[in-house]
Amino acid sequence: MRLILFTLVFTFTVATQASSQPDFERLYKTALIAAATYTQYEDAKSNVESSGWKLERHYELPQTAVQYLLISNEHEQAIAVRGTANAENVMVDLDLQLEPEPTLGIEIHKGFALAAKSVWQDVAQRLNRDKAIRTTGHSLGGAVAVVLAMHLDKAGYQLTDTTTFGQPKVTNVQGARAFKHLPLTRVVTPLDIVPIVPPLSPLELKRLDIYWHGGEEIILREKGIFSRTQGIKSMLRATKFINKVPDETNLHAHEMQTYLSLLKSNIDKSVEVPYKTELNIFGFSMD
Repeated sequence: MRLILFTLVFTFTVATQASSQPDFERLYKTALIAAATYTQYEDAKSNVESSGWKLERHYELPQTAVQYLLISNEHEQAIAVRGTANAENVMVDLDLQLEPEPTLGIEIHKGFALAAKSVWQDVAQRLNRDKAIRTTGHSLGGAVAVVLAMHLDKAGYQLTDTTTFGQPKVTNVQGARAFKHLPLTRVVTPLDIVPIVPPLSPLELKRLDIYWHGGEEIILREKGIFSRTQGIKSMLRATKFINKVPDETNLHAHEMQTYLSLLKSNIDKSVEVPYKTELNIFGFSMD
């Protein structure tokens, strides 16, 4: 067990002392696009057009009931995927089995892989290779946005950004390592439990097949205050929820409106504070 832990630490612990401040205005505008996925066509059209985009497609896939928007401006296209909104989406969330994804060459959460495949098959013919592209989404939508980014990367598109909000994990250690080059930013709140699921199981740890996040994690701690982390420190945030039963506080922490409010508060003034796991394992401090 100690050897496995040290392997994970030295393989995936990456310095997060970034030299530049996150662009919270861009993150907020991206969150507005993600929020628009929960609205009906006319409202979605109005929301994205007010941000300088054109709505090209507003569609709910019949197989998975996953809804997505394809929007564009002069230089970019963006795919935004709706989060959990109905019973069919819940079934996608609960399909936790990792399965090989032949096109990507890695294992992916079965439900998210199927949802992303259905979006990819519908949207691919509508993409413009002369434009850069980015993906986004909240909750389930964030997970699908990450898998879509993997497909876009494999297909050679100009993927410039993937930003997710309250996104659950989509792949394992090997999968995260294979796509560590993706321009992925995961925005979370401290009490949102969705980003720490699927949970860690002893069987997965023994096989070194742990569900694992990629990209940088921006933690919106409170108004105007944030932290950044990734790798094993991000994974170990789950330890803070082990003995806690989820309640309304956790539900509120996951709501899109909570993300929008906290991001907006960071635009004019924000302070970064170090994230501390406060954990010591086998005499090795995680901080």
